[in-house]
Amino acid sequence: MTLKKFIRDHLFHIVFFFGGMFVLDVVLWLDPSMRFAKSTLLYLDFLLTIFFCAFIIGLYLYHLKWYRAIQIRMHAQEDGLNWPLTGATSAEKQFIQDYVNQLLDYHQQSIERLIHTQQDQKAFIDSWVHEIKVPLAATQLLVDSVEMQIPDEKFNQLTEELVRIEHYVEQVLYYSRLDSFSKDYLVQETALKPVINQVIRQNSHYFIQKKLHFELTGDQQTVLTDAKWLSFILNQIISNAIKYTPDDGQIKISLHHDALGVWLDIHDSGIGIPAADLPRIFDKGFTGQNGRLSNRNSTGLGLYLAKELSLKLGHELYVESTVDTGTTFKILFPFLSYYNDPDSDQLFGKNTKS
Repeated sequence: MTLKKFIRDHLFHIVFFFGGMFVLDVVLWLDPSMRFAKSTLLYLDFLLTIFFCAFIIGLYLYHLKWYRAIQIRMHAQEDGLNWPLTGATSAEKQFIQDYVNQLLDYHQQSIERLIHTQQDQKAFIDSWVHEIKVPLAATQLLVDSVEMQIPDEKFNQLTEELVRIEHYVEQVLYYSRLDSFSKDYLVQETALKPVINQVIRQNSHYFIQKKLHFELTGDQQTVLTDAKWLSFILNQIISNAIKYTPDDGQIKISLHHDALGVWLDIHDSGIGIPAADLPRIFDKGFTGQNGRLSNRNSTGLGLYLAKELSLKLGHELYVESTVDTGTTFKILFPFLSYYNDPDSDQLFGKNTKS
């Protein structure tokens, strides 16, 4: 609260004071029983004005501490929600202070109820995901047991639907764990090729069904990451590549490193992503033009989760695409700068070769 704004708020009182002083001057000047010289009235008005200005400034300084306390809480933004207002020096300020603190209490109670509800929902989702995996595994065993008794086309359709269900279940599980990521990850040195091969094996049915060619090039690279979360990230990207790559297409993965860190590139010869959709493909729920095609189902969560988990792991995820040519996703695993070793890049590269 500045002095200018304070005076503007008290403009009515100022007008009232000078209006009253003017009326007093008129009465004293016109009263025949009172004989005041004009200079005397002006001198009296001057003194009263000085006293009134001193009063206004003193009143402002008196309230200034209160205003600053409120301003500090405003600058604290969301931290101010846990900071009760104090320092009331009048009944008016006490009334405002009680009201503000009551609102903060109501807000805190609402947040606690919301957190409790979210924790219950997360616990339910986690429990549901783990429980649904049991019948899914049992169903897969049953399908495998009747493989020789049903046509290959029916068997492939059943297997594809089971894999798709499991994929969606995994999305739900990892989405529910985004907020509690710090409690469920272990960053350690991880060789990339075994992780990549594991994801490819999980999607081998789709590769076979669509007759896709797969190629992994580059030397072995070891990075700091969480293998489980990285597998999920790769699975989202590779499943997208499979979905939007025509039959007899190609998916290539290459590993290399430079001065920035280790790069993992995933390139497909698919339909590509329109330029208008590229800036939004990592937005939650965004499916884009490709996702709205009638023969392809998309939740808009896969790439969003891949991006969010990459950021939490300290990785960087990029995308390049050309319509009707293909798409390339690039994951950068930056070198850790706190080693403070000018030869760290060369040493890292030497140790990561197979």
